[in-house]
Amino acid sequence: MGLMMLQLAKAAGAASLSVVDINKGRLEVAERLGADATATDATALDRPQSWETVIDCTGVIPVIEDGLTRVRRGGTFQQFGVAPSAAKASFSPFSVYNDEITIVGSMAVLHSFGRAVDLMAKGVLDADTMLTHSFGLDDFGTALQTFRDGSGRKIRLRPQA
Repeated sequence: MGLMMLQLAKAAGAASLSVVDINKGRLEVAERLGADATATDATALDRPQSWETVIDCTGVIPVIEDGLTRVRRGGTFQQFGVAPSAAKASFSPFSVYNDEITIVGSMAVLHSFGRAVDLMAKGVLDADTMLTHSFGLDDFGTALQTFRDGSGRKIRLRPQA
């Protein structure tokens, strides 16, 4: 999802794009897709405390909490990653108020499918790069293990092998 958000931010005119991911393979793809900087830890980047927009694609509470501290004054934090429904994150309401940070939730189902099809048709999203594996339904177990291993980006299941 992060690689798709990278492509969307680039298409929307982002001046520079930094990607943080613990998976070095995804970082290599992010660079091919136009990321200006990549790292496995945000503190390794040049400006880790002053991003105009931070988009969380993980849903991981410590990552969300850290991301909120990296938004610059007047910036935006977008929550796109799915956290467990009972999860709670800690942040400073004073910092949100004082730094005038906008927090936006973004679920991928409201009014998005038609736009997603249009973006794919226009070539904004590089589908060939995103799809790394294709399995028949008979190979569901292998597809699931590939996903769990983190070796694929998007994995397709076909009705027939």
